[in-house]
Amino acid sequence: MPSYIDKQSISTHLPMAECIPVMESMFRALAAGQVLQPLRTLMWLPDKTGLLGMMPAHASDSNIIGVKLITIFHKNDPSLYPSHQGVIILFDGNNGTPLMLFDTEEITAIRTAAASAVATNLLANKAASTLAILGTGEQAQRHIESISLVRPIKTIRLWGRDKQKAEQLKRSNPNTNIVLTDTPQQAVANADIICTVTAATQPILNGNWISPGAHLNVIGSCTPNAREVDTDTITRANLFTDRYESLFNEAGDFLIPKKEGHITESDVRGEIGEVLTATKPGRRHPTDITLFKSLGIAAEDLYSAYHIYKKVLLQTVSSTH
Repeated sequence: MPSYIDKQSISTHLPMAECIPVMESMFRALAAGQVLQPLRTLMWLPDKTGLLGMMPAHASDSNIIGVKLITIFHKNDPSLYPSHQGVIILFDGNNGTPLMLFDTEEITAIRTAAASAVATNLLANKAASTLAILGTGEQAQRHIESISLVRPIKTIRLWGRDKQKAEQLKRSNPNTNIVLTDTPQQAVANADIICTVTAATQPILNGNWISPGAHLNVIGSCTPNAREVDTDTITRANLFTDRYESLFNEAGDFLIPKKEGHITESDVRGEIGEVLTATKPGRRHPTDITLFKSLGIAAEDLYSAYHIYKKVLLQTVSSTH
């Protein structure tokens, strides 16, 4: 039976500063065609209160197979159960042997914010120093950490529907200049970088509020009928994504404006991996608005899990000598 790597061990073996270059390697491999990754499969419960997601991937550079099995229950009381729970299973691509089992909550939390950091490092203006966070959950904290590693953030403006959670997030970051705002509009006013990390199904961000030169990471929604940003945001921005296939099939932030006739698939500027490998250009002008629509893809989980697997193996070998 393969070892189980729990949340605490994952946080030790996959610090954000290490995960960001792991995500960069993953995006490069994706662009080079070294990753096999079908679309995720979602199985909704009959009453629509929750779903099971199945996300497989294979990396030919390491010949590793992985599958993420995740449940999403947004109705969960976070003090009792997280909204996202599950496991990642790693297999040997040579013989199919199960290698290791991982708690998915911690890997998902870290790799999602690390992927945003890669996109931000590529697309945001170099001097970007004001960060707006819309949302107060797990990803709000992780994006405060990850974005601060790639840009000289001086001020963070934070908005969330739950004032208590916003205040708690501010208290948990005593060395960070966090300003709480009453509205999303106040949070994003003149912001250099904007991260939407909510469970919203209807837009919380209006394109008219966004300043020229801003970069956006749009994280929260990953189903065709839900979106965090309005149509004007999408049409004003230069749109990038983690994976075309995921964007064109899963992202309400893109699919709803497309259905309205305001954007087409040819308007998407590129995948992050294509920008990393210089196949596609990134930001062209300081006043451009750039937007990374993150779906969260299986390759991110696979590369994160494999990174941890190698470190655990090395640790095990060292301890036996």
